[in-house]
Amino acid sequence: MKQADVVIVGAGHGGAQCAIALRQNGFEGTVAMIGREPEPPYERPPLSKEYFAREKSFDRLYIRPPEFWEEKGVEITLNVEVTEVDPSARQLTLSDGSSLEYGALVWATGGDPRRLACPGADLAGIHFVRTRADCDQLMGEIDGGVRNIAVIGGGYIGLEAAAVLTKLDCKVTLLEALPRVLARVAGEELSSFYEAEHRAHGVDLRTGVTVEGFEGEGRITGVKLGDGTVLPADAIIVGIGIVPAVGPLIAAGAAGGNGVDVDEYCRTSLPDIYAIGDCAAFACDYAGGEVMRVESVQNANDMATCVAKAICGDAKPYHAFPWFWSNQYDLRLQTAGISAGYDATVVRGNPEDRSFSVVYLKEGKVVALDCVNMVKDYVQGRKLVEAGASPDPDRLADASVPLKELL
Repeated sequence: MKQADVVIVGAGHGGAQCAIALRQNGFEGTVAMIGREPEPPYERPPLSKEYFAREKSFDRLYIRPPEFWEEKGVEITLNVEVTEVDPSARQLTLSDGSSLEYGALVWATGGDPRRLACPGADLAGIHFVRTRADCDQLMGEIDGGVRNIAVIGGGYIGLEAAAVLTKLDCKVTLLEALPRVLARVAGEELSSFYEAEHRAHGVDLRTGVTVEGFEGEGRITGVKLGDGTVLPADAIIVGIGIVPAVGPLIAAGAAGGNGVDVDEYCRTSLPDIYAIGDCAAFACDYAGGEVMRVESVQNANDMATCVAKAICGDAKPYHAFPWFWSNQYDLRLQTAGISAGYDATVVRGNPEDRSFSVVYLKEGKVVALDCVNMVKDYVQGRKLVEAGASPDPDRLADASVPLKELL
């Protein structure tokens, strides 16, 4: 039976960064990484942006060149996944029937695309944007002449995909069940702005609509809405979030509900088992201690470094500043902090100029910012969030006043 001092399950951003950080922090033991895709670690955000738009070739998405992992003594096993965890024996069972013993285990599996449970959901032509294979399949269909595409979900993945599809001369319909896009992560001002932008670029964007099922024989031909309307479609992209991939850990006794729970050192309730990234739920300092999962590259990478340091004997609580980004059309959105629980917003600049910021406050304190083509606000606004600043609302709304002057 194979054995490794540290086994990392998951070859995404978190898993890759954990292996890198272990070596950077002087770890000399054996490191094994398990990935269920055929490719070594690569960047995920470009899948719905530059890679999908054919602006980046796949070899430019590698987190490190493929030969890097062998040079650093990281043994990668691809095309397999963990089916069972035995914490008492410190042993993993893999999908190919083999077993692997670990000294410490790092669970960095992310999540699987959330699927719609409705009639026709198994028809060909229904796609997700989570892996290279997902994108390649859809890109192949577009190359083959598919042009009428419905996107289900008005979160960042859905909006980014819609923006790219318009560049590829596709007819795009975007369907969102909630009253506005980005409803779970942003205020009404940002939602209204992006809805207007997508419509201006030709997207048929509809909010407050539900999907009852898909029509077609063998392959999708239409989407049936809650009011009985059937929208013709040659292909579908479903972007309605993820389901944390933590089944084997939960089955082994790890605490968790929405993902797997971790403490301030990213440790699960099972001995010597850590969890990082999209699948890990933790008490977030920048959300008033609310236990949540944070789906971002920043969170995955910083959690990975936290775990690597702990394994190397330099444990420090996780307290990384959360930030996010999204590229749509010629718009660069940068988010600092977490807006959950905000009770007021202040807009800096004019959305009609396509350069503005939305500042989120809770009890007068700045908790987050969404900055559209406003890099200075993003950079300086981070410090307001970190300081828990309570600036004068009038000065905060004045875009001519640099945010650094409000500290």
